[in-house]
Amino acid sequence: MKTPEKSTIGWVMSLLLSLFLIVPSAGGKFTDWEGKAEMFSHLGYSIELMRHIGIVEVVVALLILPPRTAFVGGILLTAYLGGAVATHLRVGDPFFFPILIGLFAWIALGLRRPEIFSLAFGVGTAGSAEVDVPR
Repeated sequence: MKTPEKSTIGWVMSLLLSLFLIVPSAGGKFTDWEGKAEMFSHLGYSIELMRHIGIVEVVVALLILPPRTAFVGGILLTAYLGGAVATHLRVGDPFFFPILIGLFAWIALGLRRPEIFSLAFGVGTAGSAEVDVPR
């Protein structure tokens, strides 16, 4: 597959990821719905704290999109999702979904910027400059 096609797929994935993080995920932290207090209490968080977490989620979701901030956004999203994994592990809930979201995010970023894959795997990619990776 050509690099422009991979880049387009990466952009679509990034946009879908950001929309998912902002609308249903963070949106649930800002809106009222039945069972919200019980669910957040089960996770060990107050509704007010979840609003702050929702703000962080929206900011990170927006940082993934612009090329200048996408890499930092990916790192911050990974940290955010690490907190989600830890929360779910602590209360005994399934924890694999935040891991899958993180993988999806990094694949999207790697398709947009092939040097990310080069750095991650220590090999060059077709169509990109060789990246010197310390060994």
